[in-house]
Amino acid sequence: MKTVMAILAGSVVLFVVLMLLAPRNEQAASKANGLPWQIDVLADGGSRVFGLTLGGSTPGGSTLDDARTLLKLEPQVAVVTAAGEAGQLEAYFDTVTAGFVTGKLILTLDVTDAGIEGMRKRAVKTEYMESLTRKAKLSSEDFLLAGRAAIRAIAFIPSANLDESMIMQRFGAPAERIRGGEDVEHFLYPAKGLDLVLDAKKKELLQYVAPRDFARLSEPLRAKSSGAAQPYR
Repeated sequence: MKTVMAILAGSVVLFVVLMLLAPRNEQAASKANGLPWQIDVLADGGSRVFGLTLGGSTPGGSTLDDARTLLKLEPQVAVVTAAGEAGQLEAYFDTVTAGFVTGKLILTLDVTDAGIEGMRKRAVKTEYMESLTRKAKLSSEDFLLAGRAAIRAIAFIPSANLDESMIMQRFGAPAERIRGGEDVEHFLYPAKGLDLVLDAKKKELLQYVAPRDFARLSEPLRAKSSGAAQPYR
């Protein structure tokens, strides 16, 4: 009896996940825009996802201000520096709706190393996140400058858990799969500029860059095939 109840409970969980990832009918699916698997590849090697352009033909592509206007949300903006790294300027949106899928959105902004260092020195507050990663809150002047910075990469963490069959159904077969540890596997879509990280113990992570810049995602994976998934830096 316990076994039957366990199977039924598992079926209910799977059904809820599928409901979160799929519209109620195909007509709704055809009308939904901005979904995580709707990636427009541009002729110049850029791409558009969630309504935002990465490395597009317009100078710099979409900016943080463009994302604010589109999402109608205010993100947390900070210089995030992991141990041994130069740091990146990131904008974090706690809850966004992409079509009918919800999740967290992290934008990596295109700022020079010198610009990052200046923002870190002028920061009004610095605190530690997980491990030795530091988060520096920007000054009011740098916050305004950040709004004009182009988006270099996008990381999306869906609220609903994914599995292999869902990935294949929505994103298609990947060009390559790379193990990142016992519980982590990367599904690589270089033509779309997407690295989809399937994690058996944590939340899944979708990392987007302009397809022409995909080597920035794939090369570190091949150099180091183990370790936890982290947003593109």
